[in-house]
Order: sequence, then structure tokens, then C-alpha cells
Amino acid sequence: MSFTGNPGTGKTTMALRLAEILHELGYVLSCHVIAVTRDDLVGQYIGHTAPKTKEVIKRTMGGVLFIDEAYYLYRPENERDYGQESIEILLQAMENDRDDLVVIVAGYQDRMDRFFQSNPGLHSRIAHHIEFPDYSVEELLTVGDLLLEEQGYHFTETGRQAFADYLERRMQQPHFSNARSVRNALDRFRLRQAMRLVEQGGSLGAEELAAIDAREVLASSVFGKASGR
Repeated sequence: MSFTGNPGTGKTTMALRLAEILHELGYVLSCHVIAVTRDDLVGQYIGHTAPKTKEVIKRTMGGVLFIDEAYYLYRPENERDYGQESIEILLQAMENDRDDLVVIVAGYQDRMDRFFQSNPGLHSRIAHHIEFPDYSVEELLTVGDLLLEEQGYHFTETGRQAFADYLERRMQQPHFSNARSVRNALDRFRLRQAMRLVEQGGSLGAEELAAIDAREVLASSVFGKASGR
């Protein structure tokens, strides 16, 4: 399978859920997912790549191998690069062990397109190509609500509107990472709220403790530094 999309669109999360579904359906023996990048597969010298790649495949047997930023495996500009060797071993495993191994390659859409064009053998062995679009503001707000609920927080009405305004601004800035940026922003909000409570001697009431108000959102992010991904 191929998952393409910008950061924070849920590719890794979907790989984890997909492993559980495939396991329940009996397509794989285990629901475990081995997530790797180029550094886990490609060696630094002759004879180093094959054992690294084969060891990862061995650990994944019966489950799902998730290769993030898979396009980094292929570096045609470097004649001494060993990424091509890793790709060939993966292709062989995908063919010979198709009943015991599911491989998911993931990355940015444009880079993955170039990656497949440079290696037709890989493209022909991947039957399912799934694109993960960017989230809308409303979808990101829903993500934020769920993340806060898991941690025992909630937005006030004004706070939620302030967060929506923040998201609209943040989406226009560099390094925006969809749900990941939402999670990072909420972590900053909670940290600033905790600092505020300490400064006030923990004198806020129960209702205030359970809510993130508009002042906190605005002070911590909309007019603050928004460089976190």
C-alpha cells in the first residue's frame, strides 16, 4: 500500500488501525506494526544494507511494515548510495512473502510520485494508493475536542472560537502539520494554563480548572510564537 499526504494527516495512525483490521480479518497473524525510516534499512558500507533490511523484514513477518518518507530510500544523485539494494530486497520480500507481510510506504505526494517513477517494479507491486488530504478547520477543531476530552479538558464557547481563529492563521504559516500542529498547540495551552494556576496559587474554581478560556488561547498562541509543528 501507499499512503500519501502532508504531515499530520493520519498516515501512521491509519497504519496502526489497518493492522488491527487486517488481523481481525485473518490477513495477518499479528496486529503489530514495525515503523521504520531509511536509517533503519540502509547501511553505511558494502554488505551492511542487506542484513539490516532483512532483519527488519524478519521482525515484521506476520504483521505490517510501515516505511515513512520512503522516497529517501532512492538517491540517484549518489552513485555510492545503498538504498537501491534495500528496495530490491523489499521487492523480493513483497513478492515471496505476500501472505505473511504487508508493506506500507508513506510520504509527500509529489516525492512519492517521483519515487514510483524511478522504480516501476515497486509501483507494480503496490495495488492500493491512498491519498490523505489536509484537514479543514472544522475537522481540526474536532480533533482538538477529542484530544482535550482524553485529558479531562474542554473548550469554553469563546475559547473554541478563539482556537478556530488561531487555526485559520496557523494554516497559512510554514511548517503547518495538520493534527500534529493541533496537538502541539494544545500542549502549549495546557502548559501555560498550569503556569497561570501556579502563579495564582491554584485559587481557580472547578469549572475554570476544567476549561481552557479564550484569553489563554489568544495569549499563548494566536499572538505568540507559532513555530511549533
